[in-house]
Amino acid sequence: MQATRPTSTPSPTRGAGDDVQARVPAIALGLSRVGVSGVEKVVRIHEELFLARFDCFVDLSRNQKGAHMSRFDEVINDAIGEVVLSESPFRAETLAQHIAELVRARQGAARAEVTIAARYPEHRPAPVSGVLTQEIYTLHGRAVAYEHGTRRTVGVSATGMTACPCAQELVAARARERLLARDFSAEQIDAILESVPLATHNQRGLATLQIGCAEDCSAEIDATVLLEIAEGSMSSEIYELMKRSDEVEVVEKAHRRPRFVEDCVREMIAGVVNAFADLDGASFVSARQENLETIHQHNVVAERHGLLEELRSEISTGTPAAHQTSLEEWLDSGARTQPSA
Repeated sequence: MQATRPTSTPSPTRGAGDDVQARVPAIALGLSRVGVSGVEKVVRIHEELFLARFDCFVDLSRNQKGAHMSRFDEVINDAIGEVVLSESPFRAETLAQHIAELVRARQGAARAEVTIAARYPEHRPAPVSGVLTQEIYTLHGRAVAYEHGTRRTVGVSATGMTACPCAQELVAARARERLLARDFSAEQIDAILESVPLATHNQRGLATLQIGCAEDCSAEIDATVLLEIAEGSMSSEIYELMKRSDEVEVVEKAHRRPRFVEDCVREMIAGVVNAFADLDGASFVSARQENLETIHQHNVVAERHGLLEELRSEISTGTPAAHQTSLEEWLDSGARTQPSA
């Protein structure tokens, strides 16, 4: 005997033309982040091409089944047309802010978050020959939009070279022993070691430096200044195309400025404190350095983050900050600064 399948009654919330995403979900649970990631667009600004990668997210109410995914891409396209084409220079944080605010409004969300990573070229002369070389950098923009305002960050990533101080001191000690065995005086050895760059092992380093501005901050952070600070934090800049005179200049510079991965982060933080003396202390700063080791199979990483006022105080007084504010804390604190009704 064949079982009879029960007849289902159509839900009153469903219809042929209703908005599926707007329905109430079976499990009434709000979601922290819903959206799209890895959206890539090629943007042309004043004959320069930027390959930009976008991530867009909103929070989702417990009363809404889903976000309108197609609207994310629509907003990105609209924002590129409205913001990027009129900008000179390109500011990733401005575009991120515009997209976040549009996404929040169109999705009816309380919070929207957008991140942008844009690869772009810079033509720079080699240090001695002056030959022009094309270097590729990454510009970062991030924005979190609430009803009352938007928090945003701007940052850069740059590649450079570091020389290990520890190995260099070991090489120096061995060189001193050998020179003493050949009857060089201590004064002569000091002069030799000061004149001749000493060997050490090197790393290719990736520096990432970011500054965040709160809702009421009108300051515009120049990404070229951040790039100078990030590159200058390492032992030497590197160049894709070099003559022999450039190669020896880069190698000697790096070995005369040996730096640990930790040194690079401290140099970046100090550079921000010095370069942005007038910036609001409530601004956020993040510095990260990753070095690709050559005599080990692992890489090494160092980071520091916090409010600018925390970093200024620690450098000037020598007293460690009681708390190191993280990026997530700083971004989410924007939701708690909303004016009361």
